[in-house]
Amino acid sequence: MSSPHNRTSAQVPGPPGAFGRGHGGGGPAVPIVRAKNRSATIRRIWAYLNRQRGGLIVVYIFTVLNAVLSLVAPFLLGKGIDVAVIPREYNLLVRFSLLLLGIYGLSSLVAWVQAYVMTAVSQNTVLELRRDLFAKYQELSVQFFDTHARGELMSRATNDIENVSNTLNQSVTQLLNSLITLSGSLVIMLTLNVPLTVVALLTIPLVLVSSRKIAGLSRVYFKDQQRHLGELNGFIEETISGQKVVKQYVREGIETERFRGISHKLNKVGIKAQIVSGLVGPVMNLINNLGFAIIAGTGGWMAYHGLATVGIIVSFLNYSKQFGRPISELANQYNLIQSAIAGAERVFEVLDLPSEYESAEEKETECPSLTGKVDFRDVSFSYKADSPILNGVTFQAMPGEKVAIVGPTGSGKTTIVNLLTRFYEGTDGSITIDGFDIRKLNKRGLRSQIGMVLQDAHVFSGTIRENIRFGRLEATDKEVEKAARLANAADFIARLPHGYDTMLETEGSNLSHGQRQLLTIARAILADPAILILDEATSSVDTRTEMQIQQAMKTLMQGRTSFVIAHRLSTIQDADRILVIQSGRIVEQGPHEQLLKLHGVYHELYVSQFERAV
Repeated sequence: MSSPHNRTSAQVPGPPGAFGRGHGGGGPAVPIVRAKNRSATIRRIWAYLNRQRGGLIVVYIFTVLNAVLSLVAPFLLGKGIDVAVIPREYNLLVRFSLLLLGIYGLSSLVAWVQAYVMTAVSQNTVLELRRDLFAKYQELSVQFFDTHARGELMSRATNDIENVSNTLNQSVTQLLNSLITLSGSLVIMLTLNVPLTVVALLTIPLVLVSSRKIAGLSRVYFKDQQRHLGELNGFIEETISGQKVVKQYVREGIETERFRGISHKLNKVGIKAQIVSGLVGPVMNLINNLGFAIIAGTGGWMAYHGLATVGIIVSFLNYSKQFGRPISELANQYNLIQSAIAGAERVFEVLDLPSEYESAEEKETECPSLTGKVDFRDVSFSYKADSPILNGVTFQAMPGEKVAIVGPTGSGKTTIVNLLTRFYEGTDGSITIDGFDIRKLNKRGLRSQIGMVLQDAHVFSGTIRENIRFGRLEATDKEVEKAARLANAADFIARLPHGYDTMLETEGSNLSHGQRQLLTIARAILADPAILILDEATSSVDTRTEMQIQQAMKTLMQGRTSFVIAHRLSTIQDADRILVIQSGRIVEQGPHEQLLKLHGVYHELYVSQFERAV
């Protein structure tokens, strides 16, 4: 094919300025991937979240209630010590104990409801985001998919959105809870004892500096880890897809050793990344415990000298832990939040791309029923500037004619098809069907009247019946079965365990290539297009299957304008017109016998194939 091919995402990035590669997981700690426009991305995430307004209100109420309960409990604990424990008022102590038990029980219940509702909110939000992304993929041009690796695009629909989901589920309520707990604890601590509050605040700068230093150091290792992870993924994908070649040349041992080398590099840097990022928890605990010890010592001294009651000191110690915990949690959540924002930004970059339909359909007219008269007039095209693929291509195909397109690889055969279907737009010249300029016809209407049978027979997950019906969704079961008979597919379908209701495995792996090809022909017959494109449809099959496919294609081509791209010239000798393309130009055209008499390019191709066959 003349157009760019899909490439492995771990090896080849997208075009400059388009999209970066999706990041992989590395455990609880996540490398910081900074968003380019953080505030705009957060606003857009919030717009999606805001669609779940009812759930958000419930989450907000229960988060505030949970935070308030967590602030009330230490105060009652200290009060109970002062008015019940120290004076030995046991009846009052029982009441305080029951009250605290109720508060802690209610807090647990509130936390569970909050988590339950927030899970629903985050999942519904991500559902809409993923649905919008998939819908956008359906509206983007073939050119977009030709220039972006599949793994890169899949990463946005899986890894990046899953990151957003996890962050919404964990961080949104945690941020709100932390803000309320921080501010509430600080206010109550100042109310209880100002000097002790000042002592408690001494460790905060140490927490911030330590977390920042560790995050900066771990970021370096995580970047290396992501690089080695991409290299490993690319190697695995390359080796698995080329497994036949590996076995043919008995290179299993060598490939295993190469894998060990790459895996060892990833292992080495991964250990460093996890060790460094794993320091956050222990360091935060150390600083918090250090602060706790200082507050306990200071508070004990103050209680000894009558500057504070024991109950106040106990309450204060609990509030100091509540004050330090949110800071530690926010430090731990920082990387996750940053990566989620960056992932969401990559998703929004795709959502912001223009649809191939939106702007065009305003200027396009509805496509009428076509008879199939195709006219190329001085058409030129290039996928990249200064690299022309077609140069002044001119030809005409009359309704019902069979037109074969032959030529060496890269000569521009498939590009003609890409322009006819408007997968790409021609740069110069004009293409008309029945006299209509295709650039002014509605794309969906145009493509619905063009059928394609490609070299790679693509089938979808589902039953055989559903795959054939893909050509025309409103078709009845009888019409589906008739199309299968016309495509010579009915016999092999009847031998399957469940016939037309047989479920196809991934990529139709439970069928042979020839059987999958017959299904795609049946699909095209059912669609009943005015124009038909057959792109190397009989390659990579045995002679008997090729004969079945050829017979099915003859049935399919009856009464339709057909374009056949083929390397085997024996399959297109009956074509009404053969276009011989070389270096983007039509150098010869005419029927088989006439071209042979010219003793030109076609004659050379035919003789060379005949000699190889002999």
